[in-house]
Amino acid sequence: MNKLTIGFGAAAVSVAAFLFTPSFAQTPRTHDLPLTPQNVQQWGYYDSGVKPVLRIASGDALRVETMVAGGLGRLRAAGIPESEIPDSLKAVEGAITERGPGVHPLTGPVWVEGAEPGDVLEVRIQNFEFLHPYGVTGFIPGSGTLPDEFPYSRFKLIRFDLDRGVANFAPGIALPLRPFFGSIGVAPSALVRRVSSGPPGPHTGNLDNKELVAGSTLYVPVHVPGALLSFGDAHAMQGNGEVTLTGLETSVRGTVQVLLRKDMRITWPRAETPTHFILMGLHPDLDEASQIATREMIEFLVATKGLSRDDAYILASIGMDLHVTQLVDGTKGIHAMIPKSIFTK
Repeated sequence: MNKLTIGFGAAAVSVAAFLFTPSFAQTPRTHDLPLTPQNVQQWGYYDSGVKPVLRIASGDALRVETMVAGGLGRLRAAGIPESEIPDSLKAVEGAITERGPGVHPLTGPVWVEGAEPGDVLEVRIQNFEFLHPYGVTGFIPGSGTLPDEFPYSRFKLIRFDLDRGVANFAPGIALPLRPFFGSIGVAPSALVRRVSSGPPGPHTGNLDNKELVAGSTLYVPVHVPGALLSFGDAHAMQGNGEVTLTGLETSVRGTVQVLLRKDMRITWPRAETPTHFILMGLHPDLDEASQIATREMIEFLVATKGLSRDDAYILASIGMDLHVTQLVDGTKGIHAMIPKSIFTK
């Protein structure tokens, strides 16, 4: 099978947002976390009571494989021949019987040594490879932004042209592949214990943020000792809004580097790309999500750029763009982006 690797070297990932140079107690290692039943301890939820499948140190890298959201049911509904479904997906599908309320098989959790509540994980996303050269997308009754107009199910198979780096949607329509993990999250507070893998929240989780491709960095607040970091819901691409409930769902091997940040305190996840700083707002009400994202941007500009709150608010109005991350996960997302190029220091 042809293989497309989409990524950046670790040195290309910017950490300018917080002016931080990591130091490691030991030489960083790279760990493999293949897609096996033993490595998928959560299907449809994040849970602080789940035992970790791996322990890593700050600075270590992970090569982590994840399985298409919804499992093999979506693949078969889209018409994938059994011969084209990797054995690793079939093994996980057959072994994991405790599922829900969400639909996402999550690889992990991973214990990060030294992580404590209030800390932050810096997850540097380096590259992706596809585990199969196709994805599926579609809709189901009662979901998406137009549920009354599409009260039935349809899933569509979309094959990848890995040599060209595109997905062939239809004759004359080819979409560039931009893979990312739809869900990167940690365990919620032990007082909460378990949350659905569907809505994102303070645990981060199912952001479905299409900016989190290779070369980006995600900052995740920690709520329990060890953080218990998990990955899932890979998308080959997605539009802002994700209006049907699905991106182009697929299975990947993604490489990330995980750093423990004890010098940061954040309430909501944050991110950056080589070109932009990204602040996020999550709330069932889209107006409230917009307000949270805007407040997060103001706090970021005050803390890192030395602006007054008044000037930060004004700069947000003329320099920041608000994007609808997704409308369909119960908790809606808004992400605020401001270009790095406007700052000279």
